[in-house]
Amino acid sequence: MLDPAEFAELAAGIRGQVGKVIVGQEEAVDGVLLCLLTGRHALLEGLPGLGKTSLVRAFAAVLGLPSRRIQCTPDLMPADITGTNVLSRTPGGQTSVTFQPGPVFTSLLLADELNRATPKTQSALLEAMQEATVTTGGVTRELPRPFCVLATQNPIKAHGTFPLPEAQLDRFLLKLHFTAPGCDELRDIVLRGADPAEPAQVTGQDTLNEMISLVHAVPMAPHVVDYASRLVLALDPRQPGAPQRVRRFIRFGPSPRGAVALCLAGRVKALLEDRLSLAFRDIRAVAAPALRHRVLLSLEGQREGVTADSLVEEALASVSEKAT
Repeated sequence: MLDPAEFAELAAGIRGQVGKVIVGQEEAVDGVLLCLLTGRHALLEGLPGLGKTSLVRAFAAVLGLPSRRIQCTPDLMPADITGTNVLSRTPGGQTSVTFQPGPVFTSLLLADELNRATPKTQSALLEAMQEATVTTGGVTRELPRPFCVLATQNPIKAHGTFPLPEAQLDRFLLKLHFTAPGCDELRDIVLRGADPAEPAQVTGQDTLNEMISLVHAVPMAPHVVDYASRLVLALDPRQPGAPQRVRRFIRFGPSPRGAVALCLAGRVKALLEDRLSLAFRDIRAVAAPALRHRVLLSLEGQREGVTADSLVEEALASVSEKAT
C-alpha cells in the first residue's frame, strides 16, 4: 500500500497536470480531485462555458480512466444510461436476449447538465451511485472500480431545468461551484485556447484504487468524529441546540451521509498534508462543499435569499471542538 508521502506526491502531480488545462476554479479542481480519491461523486454547478466539461475530461486523461459522457436532455430515457436487453438472432436462426450495456458501465461518468433530464431519468443513477451496481431485467451487474459520477448542472433557476431529488443530491460527496473568471483568468483562457496543452497521464486505475484504499484506512479519533456529528446536528432545525437562523431558515438538515462525507473528505485533506490522522481543521475545510447541497431551505429562507453556505458557516461558529 502507498504511504502518505507517496499519496501526497501523486495527488500533487495530478493537480499540476489538470492545472495545465483549467485556469483558476481552485475549489472545483481540488474538490473533484478529493472526490476521485475517495471513489465518490461530485456535483459541479455553474453557468455554461465555465469549463465544467473540460475539467472532467482533463481528470480522465490524467488518471488514465475509461470514461463516458451522457448529454442529459428532457427526452433522455433511463435505459439510455443503464442499458437494455435486446432481442437478437443467432446464425442458426435462433433468437436470444442479450444485455447491451449503457454508458454507466465505465469508471468515470460525465453526466452533463444532469438537471435537464427528467426526474425519472435522473433516478436511473441512484443505484449506481450508492451501490456501484445496475439492476435490469432482474439481474444485478457490478460496475467497474472505481466508479465515479461527475455531474454538471446549470443553476436551478436556469431555463429548462428540473431540480435534483434530495435522495440523489445526498449521494454526491461534494457540491462544487464554478465562478465567473476575472480579467487575468480570461486572458489566460484565451491564450491557452490558441495553443491548448495536453495533460500527461500521472497514474492509472490500479494505483488510484490503492489511493482510495489508503483514504479509507486513515484513522479517525472519536472526538473528531464527535465534532463532525455535532456539526451536522447543528444544521438540523429540530435539534434544541440549533442556531436561531438554522431553525428559521432550514426546513430539513443533512442526513447521516453528511457526517460520513465530512469524515471521508477530511481524511483526504489529511493525506494531502502528509498526515495519517483526521483533524478538526480537515472537517472545517470540507464543511461547505460537503453540506451545502444537503441543506433544504424553508420557504422563508428562499424568500430572504439565504444561502446554505452562510448557514454552514454559522453552524461552524456555534459548534465547539470540545464536547459538552
